Amino acid sequence: MNYQAAIKHSIFEVISRASEELNVSSYVIGGFVRDFILKRNSAKDIDIVCVGSGIELAQKVSDLLPNNPKVQVFKTYGTAMLRFEEIEIEFVGARKESYTEDSRNPIVENGTLEDDQNRRDFTINALAISLNKDSFGELLDPFNGVNDLEYKIIRTPLEPTITYSDDPLRMMRAIRFASQLKFEIEQKSLDAITKNSERLQIITRERIVDELNKIMLSKVPSVGFLLLYKTNLLHQILPELVALKGVEEVEGQKHKDNFYHTFEVLDNISMHTDDLWLRWAALLHDIGKAPTKKFHQTIGWTFHGHEYVGSKMVYKLFKRLKMPLNNKMKFVQKMVLLSSRPIVLSTDVTDSAVRRLVFDTGDDIDALMTLCEADITTKNTKKFKRYHNNFELVRSKIKEVEERDRVRNFQPPISGELIMETFNLKPCREIGQIKDAIKEAILDGKITNDYDEAYGFMLKRAEKLGLNKN
Repeated sequence: MNYQAAIKHSIFEVISRASEELNVSSYVIGGFVRDFILKRNSAKDIDIVCVGSGIELAQKVSDLLPNNPKVQVFKTYGTAMLRFEEIEIEFVGARKESYTEDSRNPIVENGTLEDDQNRRDFTINALAISLNKDSFGELLDPFNGVNDLEYKIIRTPLEPTITYSDDPLRMMRAIRFASQLKFEIEQKSLDAITKNSERLQIITRERIVDELNKIMLSKVPSVGFLLLYKTNLLHQILPELVALKGVEEVEGQKHKDNFYHTFEVLDNISMHTDDLWLRWAALLHDIGKAPTKKFHQTIGWTFHGHEYVGSKMVYKLFKRLKMPLNNKMKFVQKMVLLSSRPIVLSTDVTDSAVRRLVFDTGDDIDALMTLCEADITTKNTKKFKRYHNNFELVRSKIKEVEERDRVRNFQPPISGELIMETFNLKPCREIGQIKDAIKEAILDGKITNDYDEAYGFMLKRAEKLGLNKN
């Protein structure tokens, strides 16, 4: 079968010409070919394999292109990359690989196209299209990958146990593709992942998280996470989630299974946002429930303080996985810490409570409300509707309070410097007490967020503390 339509872009003609001048064979391979057959949006990156030097081919292609784009060479890996019309094109020489027990980094030798296709992770990624003059556009599919695309199957070209043991990151990639493409992993392959799950320990945390984030950003992330659980990979990556699994019963009283509830929340929020870190907040919003779970004979199961405990766990989890410990982590912490506030608020929507929520949440108030609405997983249609209606009231009240009181990220209108100047003070505890009292008065609605009212309140508060105005 000829796939010239896949390679109609002018860059492929240039690569073909460069290959002919160097007397090497070249092929476009991997994700570009797969996505073309699936009619997915073409990737912004293209992989080219040649039977010869990928670096030399990249340099020749650059010579033939307008403006001679810069070639980045990675000698360690024998690869090169250039950018053309916002497309990243990577060139590599065909190779065969062998592995040692304690590393996913292969011993590499020059090889044939067949060797290169053998080393690919999945049949659907081993598809290649010829860029050679005499067979331009011809598809090379030694493992029947087109058939696997048609039947939506993830399968390895060679024996799956060897494939996954050699490079355990492929286990994460298999699950990621299953989640992204809505494919099924062949049973033999799924069994091999479970068998080799402990091999994941030789993979760096950064690479694991990169695949985890791609699973997180798929349309229905629970597909990938449940496969991670089924194959025992989740136990190694996120034991905090696995700890949520199961339902205990004491004296006829049960709690819900917070493990499956978590994935419902994640899928719910994924219908409304592509924000990776808000999705992380959904995934972790209940992790504090396992360590705080208690049964009381009078009130049943409780998870008191799980939001606070969970927010502390977020830092440890991010640090362990070598994830960013910056504002992204702090955002997830904040969402976990505040995740129950709007739920409590929805039963009694007071101005004071709304002001405090807006003040504590700042610019992230909309994200928090999105998380809380995703947290409604009841199957009772009346309850579901009532909860959503209550959240609509909260959103309306937030807008009303914000427009009137301007408390989002506000700073009290009276500064510490003004307090010091008014009462001839040096830095002392009373300054902080007055500032805090003004802030609390505004949040409680005793005074408005206004300079004159705050100034008058300051004088009264200072008088109670025995301070005299200059």
